[in-house]
Amino acid sequence: MTTRKPLLIIVSSPSGAGKTTLCKRLLAEFSDIRFSISHTTRVPRPNETNGQDYFFTDKDTFDKMVDEEQFVEWAHVHGNRYGTSHAEIRSAAAQGVDLLFDVDYQGARQIKNNYPDAIGIFILPPSIDELKLRLNSRGTETPASLEQRFKAALGEISHYEEFDYLLVNDNVEKAYEHLRAVLMAERIRLSRNGDSALKLLQ
Repeated sequence: MTTRKPLLIIVSSPSGAGKTTLCKRLLAEFSDIRFSISHTTRVPRPNETNGQDYFFTDKDTFDKMVDEEQFVEWAHVHGNRYGTSHAEIRSAAAQGVDLLFDVDYQGARQIKNNYPDAIGIFILPPSIDELKLRLNSRGTETPASLEQRFKAALGEISHYEEFDYLLVNDNVEKAYEHLRAVLMAERIRLSRNGDSALKLLQ
């Protein structure tokens, strides 16, 4: 079994910036990248599979994992707990694949505290007006919930300096090319590949 240090790619954004679309394209193009599978205490939805969509677990088991420091990052979200385990990263290393994380700035901060080599990418909307338009165009929000989402989005954006790369999604094709370029550059970064050069000089 081949074991290599996986590239940990954190993609974060405010709601409405287009993060999901960009991540899906990256996964469709690169077979050696997969989404990190989180643990959660929420109840599975009818179309969800344990170990594929999430690792579904009860609160006592989750809390025990927290106490034993088994999580890279975890948080309370809408009354449930979500977390990424260190075991998930070891699994990626054993499989020889890179991991893609879809987390907020708090999750990104925890991952980078544990794994400083992790790559933080923040997706920005082209403007505040465009962000409002995208959130409103979903047609699923009440005026009150729309305002709440907008305030939450501004809160997310205020933490942009904690990331390594900023991508403005004013055009999906251009934004994806930038995301792809980050991946390709990080894969050949000297600090990740210096051993290969040393072997040639020995």
